[in-house]
Amino acid sequence: MIDLYILLALVVTGYVVGQFLEKRHYRSIYEREAELVAIPTTSSKRPIGPIPDQVRAQLVEGACVISVDYFKRFVAGLRQIFGGNVRSYETLVDRSRREAILRLKESCANADQIINLRIETSSITKGKRGQVGAIEIHAYATALYFYSQ
Repeated sequence: MIDLYILLALVVTGYVVGQFLEKRHYRSIYEREAELVAIPTTSSKRPIGPIPDQVRAQLVEGACVISVDYFKRFVAGLRQIFGGNVRSYETLVDRSRREAILRLKESCANADQIINLRIETSSITKGKRGQVGAIEIHAYATALYFYSQ
């Protein structure tokens, strides 16, 4: 019986702390996205609009690894039993993707455009059963700096 209370306490603690940290991270993401919205970003290989005569191109990247908290792992385990969409991991992937893109943009804050944005995703497994321990997102692109004469 005491084991059930410990499990319940861990699940509740994981949920409360995880929700708090996730909401705090989302607030940080919203604020930083608002600051960096002025940099046009596209997955196209061609720049947006006319291209000046002098352009400098630079490979830029941003990476993010976010670990899975105990509550998300517990809920995902239940979803494996019953099947269905694992929404607890969706927010994990969303935050990690957005964070990687923000880090990419922050690394080239003076760029005029970012083109050819690509995103790689992987999971880092943990334990004997290959449970997801963390999500890694790597974003890379080409930053263009225009020089006017």
